[in-house]
Amino acid sequence: MAAMKRGANVALTREIPGLRGVVLGLHVTAGAERLVLDNLVLATLLCGPDSKVLSDEHFVFFNQLSSPDLSVTQLEGALGTDHEQVEVDLTAVPTEVERIVVVAYLNDGTTGRRTLGQLRECWIRVLNLDGNAELVRSENLAPALSTETALVLGEIYTNGKDWKFKVIGEGYAQGITGIARDYGVTL
Repeated sequence: MAAMKRGANVALTREIPGLRGVVLGLHVTAGAERLVLDNLVLATLLCGPDSKVLSDEHFVFFNQLSSPDLSVTQLEGALGTDHEQVEVDLTAVPTEVERIVVVAYLNDGTTGRRTLGQLRECWIRVLNLDGNAELVRSENLAPALSTETALVLGEIYTNGKDWKFKVIGEGYAQGITGIARDYGVTL
């Protein structure tokens, strides 16, 4: 399977009729830089038509492990080589949610002088919730990173009646503060 490049998208539910849910996995390696891995956080933002979170309760991360409707849940343990995983029940996502954005950030990254540029590998992959078969994987996003402390990895979004997945790979030097500002999350 070819890795999806930044900006590429795929129609998940059109390609796989009956797809009920997915697992979004973040794979990273950092060599000897263990502090980067120890402080890396995976989060999801459930956004409406304006690309802003519906509410602060729609920001799923280690302190808020699921969305209010339980359609998006941070998994306690990741399978395989993923660092962290999030489960998305596509059948339970509220109709007002048009996109589910997946981000990674360094907790206290700017004060600890750690950056995502220290990663050797970083990709997001989409697994079928039924059986965990890998559906798609992004290209390695790490080579393009330098001073960033947060990264928008990709998003699942609606297109008519279909759910699509898009690789984004956009970094933020301001960390979670920059992502919160752009997506309307109160920190």
